[in-house]
Amino acid sequence: MPNPYFSFKQFTVFHGKCAMKVGIDGVLLGAWSSVEQASTILDVGTGSGLIALMLAQRSNAQIDAIDIDTNAIIQAKENCANSLWDGRILLYENSLQQFLETCTTKYDLIVSNPPYFVNSLKAPDETRATARHTDTLSHESLLSTAKQLLKETGRICLILPVNEGLQCVDFANNINLYCRKKVVVYPKPNANPKRLLLEFSLIPCSTIESELTIESNERHHYSPEFTLLAKDYYLKL
Repeated sequence: MPNPYFSFKQFTVFHGKCAMKVGIDGVLLGAWSSVEQASTILDVGTGSGLIALMLAQRSNAQIDAIDIDTNAIIQAKENCANSLWDGRILLYENSLQQFLETCTTKYDLIVSNPPYFVNSLKAPDETRATARHTDTLSHESLLSTAKQLLKETGRICLILPVNEGLQCVDFANNINLYCRKKVVVYPKPNANPKRLLLEFSLIPCSTIESELTIESNERHHYSPEFTLLAKDYYLKL
């Protein structure tokens, strides 16, 4: 359960046969990340392939997607094969560090919905634990490695809990990655923020800050801004 603060149970459709249960974090990142002028995209920790498919749906980019989990890659391949964009999505069972060793591509956009629990008890299931904890890829390692795969004008987009996101912004400044956009995500009005959407660039810049609220005060009634952002990906919203 990678998104414990939402009980969001819907199916995502990509104008083809592909349908899957999704989490809100992936939807937010896939819908929010700008694909403008992106011809090459890398999805780190692709899981079911959700974000890669969302980005393929609204771009003409070639998309590489990686994951260290065999079952995730199998599921992602099945989902991509049942979509209209299978020919533009290549899947690799690799860690980001392994991928860097052989990759010759520089990317316009790198996206990741990474593990985010740093100091907490692990789930007993190994696959679930890997998906939720940063042991296999710390946020600092993610940023520093992804930086090496960026074009000079490229961008890295992440979604993280607030504290971990702020730590990433601080670390990014130390390695000359600059936070271009920061969106504070609230589950509902008057609630504490739960996530940050972050965009980093190699080009020095000031940060554009904004807010996004998912639900209205009535449960499962979504805000106009979230509906506008995500409506193209849902059967019902």
